Amino acid sequence: DVYKRQIYIVLTAAEAVALRIAGMSWFDAVNHSFTTMATGGFSVRNTSIAEYQSDAITWVIVAFTFLAGINFSLLYAVVRGRIKDALRSEELRWYLLILAATIGLICVDLHVELGQGWYESVTDAAFQATTIMSTTGYATKDFTLWPTFSRCILVLLMFVGACAGSTGGGIKVSRILILGKTLGKELKQALHPQVVAPARMDGKLLNHETIRTTNVFIGAYFFIFITSFLLISLNGFDMVTNFTAVAATMNNIGPGLAQVGPMMNFGAYSNFAKLVLIFDMLAGRLEIFPMLVLFLPDAWRRF
Repeated sequence: DVYKRQIYIVLTAAEAVALRIAGMSWFDAVNHSFTTMATGGFSVRNTSIAEYQSDAITWVIVAFTFLAGINFSLLYAVVRGRIKDALRSEELRWYLLILAATIGLICVDLHVELGQGWYESVTDAAFQATTIMSTTGYATKDFTLWPTFSRCILVLLMFVGACAGSTGGGIKVSRILILGKTLGKELKQALHPQVVAPARMDGKLLNHETIRTTNVFIGAYFFIFITSFLLISLNGFDMVTNFTAVAATMNNIGPGLAQVGPMMNFGAYSNFAKLVLIFDMLAGRLEIFPMLVLFLPDAWRRF
């Protein structure tokens, strides 16, 4: 843990220097480095990173939000020269693959549908895909105005989130992988009941307890999501606004789409809806089960 903190501090300082060189003031650079490495995404400017209109600043933030979404144990392994050990991580490989695939798809969609140049499309796609998947939530463009396909990809990235052991939120790539491997195992056994098809992660056998815990987490996650979605729908906003409002708060992204897009805010929601979304933010950051325990009568009897 000490080494992870040291890596965190060094990366934060390095980003502050890089942003200052790229053109930010020291005040802005330090503040943005804090909210990048913590994947908080809160900017000192109302229009977020779009305020600066700088490709250099954009790519610096892309690089550091990407690093912030990686398991810090793997970053430590790289620092110690164990690069091959880090690359053996299935979660890291899938994190890279998902990011690369989504950046490519969004880039092509922006080029074809909006007529943007290739460089601008790559820059916009890389920035938004990386900051959304790492759950940082910065914005350089109002992606609410992007084609439907690109917006759908960004919403899906909100749920996937970053790697376990990072500062990012979301379901986490590792849980998605375990869920996928479990599904594959069940499909094989449905087709061939006598076949033994163990699920493995990084070459190691996934035990029943790990699979059970992951499945329960996913179930609890979507229980809270659906309940929150229904409760804030009482405000009368459209489904896209409500759905992405819950997705953005529960996954600690920040901006959603439509009325809670990157150039809008959550101010129009009622106090009751805001309390629901506050609960979602706490559940997404502090983990789901401790928050659900608060609703059990036994948790309060000792008081």
